[in-house]
Amino acid sequence: MDRLKGKVALVTGGAMGIGEAICRLMAAEGARVAVTDLDDERGEAVAVAILARGGQAAYWHLDVSDEAQVRRVFSEVRQRFGPVTVLVNNAGIAGPNKPTHELSVEEFERVQAVNVRGVFLGTKHVVAQMREAGGGSIVNLSSIYGLVSAPDVPPYHASKGAVRMMTKTDALLYAADRIRVNSVHPGFIWTPMVDGFLKTQVDPVAAKAATAALHPLGHMGEADDIGWACVYLASEESKFVTGSELVVDGGYTCR
Repeated sequence: MDRLKGKVALVTGGAMGIGEAICRLMAAEGARVAVTDLDDERGEAVAVAILARGGQAAYWHLDVSDEAQVRRVFSEVRQRFGPVTVLVNNAGIAGPNKPTHELSVEEFERVQAVNVRGVFLGTKHVVAQMREAGGGSIVNLSSIYGLVSAPDVPPYHASKGAVRMMTKTDALLYAADRIRVNSVHPGFIWTPMVDGFLKTQVDPVAAKAATAALHPLGHMGEADDIGWACVYLASEESKFVTGSELVVDGGYTCR
């Protein structure tokens, strides 16, 4: 119950799926949680649910690709809860599932704006707060597709590879400040994003079964599987872990 007691956690993309699980579990472990998202109704609901369980949380509207918004929200979170000591850069979009030669520049860059620029801006604007607090933990959500690839969604794969390397660079840059930076690499987790992706397939039911079979454990993961991984990386249990890749994929990348 107290693995994150005294910590202030800011989670991007916290309104649903993996983000909701991260917010809920971190609050249950004692963190004061800033839930941020573009979906105000669902984001508010996540914060209200945490409060109803006796946790501490509040919601902020945030477009992670907009530096002015990031700067303002991070400042407001500090004023409300104190310096942010845990940042989870979770917000992300899949983008269009087209081969590279059919993508427009705008389609490609939109994915990078959220998935890559969002991580950059979050890190940029949290470092001062973590230095003030004497350290902290940044957790970046990458993907199995930051480690291996597949013949689909090129903008998404490119973005998650970038997040993996940004994580290692920042782990080196900020180690002396006692700021740890790690990436989490989920396999297919049953979330609205994955559900939406599978619905683009010719036979969504068959696609779901085939996707589950890609994982040696024989099924897709749950949002809480990733939420608990993030709790570990945010906690003092991982105090000697930085620049690492925590792979939570049911064995997908063992092949």
